[in-house]
Amino acid sequence: MLMEEVFERLREFQEILTKRVEIEREVEDIPKSLATQEEVLSRIKKTYVERNVEFETAEAKVKELRGQLAETEAAREAAEKQMDLISTQREYEALNKEIRDATEKEHNFRKDLQKEERSLAEIEEALRKDEAMIKLQESEIADKSTKIYSERDSKLQEIEQLKVDEVKTSSGIEKEVIFKFERIIRSKQGLGIVPVKGSVCTGCYMILPAQFVNEVRSGNKIIFCPYCSRVLYYEEAEGDSNDQLFVDIESGSLADLEDYAEEGEDDGYDEGDEGDKDGMDDSEA
Repeated sequence: MLMEEVFERLREFQEILTKRVEIEREVEDIPKSLATQEEVLSRIKKTYVERNVEFETAEAKVKELRGQLAETEAAREAAEKQMDLISTQREYEALNKEIRDATEKEHNFRKDLQKEERSLAEIEEALRKDEAMIKLQESEIADKSTKIYSERDSKLQEIEQLKVDEVKTSSGIEKEVIFKFERIIRSKQGLGIVPVKGSVCTGCYMILPAQFVNEVRSGNKIIFCPYCSRVLYYEEAEGDSNDQLFVDIESGSLADLEDYAEEGEDDGYDEGDEGDKDGMDDSEA
């Protein structure tokens, strides 16, 4: 297979793989779209349970106040009936005090009861709203689940078809090259093959030594950039001349390039580091 055809196949493979990676990320994000809504539902249910406890407490308090109010009213009414039976001033004063105390208690109980009844009504209304919200959220989640998982199945089918297309496109290219190339695309935002213009890699914009550029320009084999690990091919830049290719530029010789690559590893270059070694191994093969 001619190198031009290999490069063209790699470009096609890059396009297909980039699309597959994008769809795979979409599939991964599908559960996340439900997670937020399910978290909201969980919070509402938790609040509903807490309000139920609060409602039961308020309901018990209302029941207790109603009982106390009824007892106080009964005591006051009994004391008032006894007013017709008293015969002395002392009995009158004692009974009158009893009636006043009962009336005051009755007033306080009624005031507390009204306050608790209002609170109970508010809690009950909040519970009704929570119940309605829970039903709405559950319905929306069920509908959304059906829709997005149907969409996920469709995307998974598309991914499988893209994998088939990748196999067809990469046919005839070494598996090791495809493996490296796929890793590069995933780590380099979908760009795995780039041209060298003049003496510059257009993937990372690093200046390459003339001897290395000559090897890329010869197009006899697949060469990886020692800095960004992308596959390189030569593309004429404006103002290029053959003489320029045989003059060492400021980045030096291939020996200097190896030294630079070693420094890059020490500085923490990520996947490009291993790619640097791969690129140099391939170029020296």
